[in-house]
Amino acid sequence: MYLSDIASPSDVKALDLHELPVLCQELREALIESSAAVGGHVGPNLGVVELSVALHRVFDSPRDKIVFDVSHQTYAHKALTGRAQAFLDPARYADVSGFSNPLESEHDLFAMGHTSTSIGLAAGMAKARDLAGDDYDVIAVIGDGSLSGGLAFESLDSAAAGGNGFIIVVNDNDQSIAENHGGLYANLAELRATAGQASCSFFRSLGLDYRYLEAGNDVLALIDALSELRGCERPVVLHIHTRKGLGFAPAEQDPEAWHHVGPFDPATGEKRASAATGPDYAELTATHLLPRMQCDRSIVAITAATPYIMGFTPERRASAGEQFVDVGIAEEHAVTYASALAVAGAKPVLGVYGTFLQRAYDELWHDLCLNNAPATILVYGSSIFGTTDQTHLGYFDISMLGNMPGLRYLAPTSEKEFLAMLDWSLDQRTCPVAIRVPVLGDPTSCELTVDASYGVPSYQVARTGSDVAIFALGDFFALGERLTLELARTANIHATLVNPRFVTELDRDFLTNIARTHRLVVTIEDGVLEGGWGEKVARFLGPLGARVRCYGVHVGFPDRYDPRELLAENGMTVEAMAEDTMRLLEEIQ
Repeated sequence: MYLSDIASPSDVKALDLHELPVLCQELREALIESSAAVGGHVGPNLGVVELSVALHRVFDSPRDKIVFDVSHQTYAHKALTGRAQAFLDPARYADVSGFSNPLESEHDLFAMGHTSTSIGLAAGMAKARDLAGDDYDVIAVIGDGSLSGGLAFESLDSAAAGGNGFIIVVNDNDQSIAENHGGLYANLAELRATAGQASCSFFRSLGLDYRYLEAGNDVLALIDALSELRGCERPVVLHIHTRKGLGFAPAEQDPEAWHHVGPFDPATGEKRASAATGPDYAELTATHLLPRMQCDRSIVAITAATPYIMGFTPERRASAGEQFVDVGIAEEHAVTYASALAVAGAKPVLGVYGTFLQRAYDELWHDLCLNNAPATILVYGSSIFGTTDQTHLGYFDISMLGNMPGLRYLAPTSEKEFLAMLDWSLDQRTCPVAIRVPVLGDPTSCELTVDASYGVPSYQVARTGSDVAIFALGDFFALGERLTLELARTANIHATLVNPRFVTELDRDFLTNIARTHRLVVTIEDGVLEGGWGEKVARFLGPLGARVRCYGVHVGFPDRYDPRELLAENGMTVEAMAEDTMRLLEEIQ
């Protein structure tokens, strides 16, 4: 076995050429076995095994700089740079993250998990190299749909002005997460069909040199092609045609479903049952929206390359027809596009992960809110219990969206409240609306009524008490309820429990009354404390003389954390909050 003896790229260089295809097969088997145990980006990584081997055969990392985009294509790269045991030894599967991470290795140049960044990062490194008078090569690897991101266009536009030794490898697997859309991908298809000889070439039009390699999964052909480009005199694109999921039949047959998966049977591809409980909000969204779309042609569902988060399977996308739009991995365009649809009289619904919505901050402010466009944005995965990789943290959304002028950000506690808010948002024309789609689905014992309108900020009392008022936002309403019950059980404190519902706006009359009738206000939110919702409440209550204790997690970049441990570190267990509450009440006396 070769892979177990690979401690650095120099070991790849030491192998005979005829041994490299065997190494590629061992890598593929290791990636399948390890991903089957812990889950991962199966399809993207299987497609770049040969490219990863070829890059480390030809170039001298870390002296030569290899920048991957998206970094969920780095599994084989990691295995070839001293981390093979993280894919071979089940006891060490958790040693590495699924993304590029400089804390793991000097061969990982940047911490990154979002898309379309590699060309810009590589261009900056090439410029720094030239200023220092060095002569190493800089290689940007981009693909798997990431060319559709606006940053990739901007970086490509300026790349031709770069110096020598700047190589852009376009990994073209004819696939994003779902199928590709747009004119750029049509040109890539034309280039593939003509072996790179099409009269119209997007890359040449930008002033870049261009090469095409059909055999993108042939390690020896890749080595030859990359060797010819070492020390190139001007920036060049090497366009390679690869197969996503290569070597694992289920992933080859259904690359969309195998872009990222949880644990599965490596022999059959059967996915293991998820441990998740509670409502499936993706399924809930699609089954609720589709009937409304069939009755109202002005409703348009929009995705930025992640249709599955809204439950829009290929069959449902076909059913929706022109009322479903996938803009590719381009959240900025998605927000601006939705804004214009809304201003023109349509009813756009954009579904997006909170961690990716961060890329569209300017468009949210300038195009959506400044124009008061009545679009609906469904924000998925924004929770401490969402994705825990530091590159994909989604719980900064409240601090990001909480002060957008004119935006109404709603935080439902249940599926019924979510659907009521969605229906209201579709029918109103007064403001842009974002809805924080629940992640936890924790059951509550309170029978909360669901309103038909959310046109005026108004908080909902779930339990009436005295002395202490507990405001528990959205997903953490159930946590607030458990705190309420704990205070009653251990200290005979009967707190008022409130479902705030509104993130961006305060129910000022309600808060003013609470300040008169309660000695302590506790806010609990599923997000960062600094700049969060609780601080907004505390700022209003402070001049009224109310004592306020805000709970959230502190700003930072925790990586692959345990959510409950993170909450405990921030004093957010039921027991810790109850003790804190009782201590504060004693101080106030």
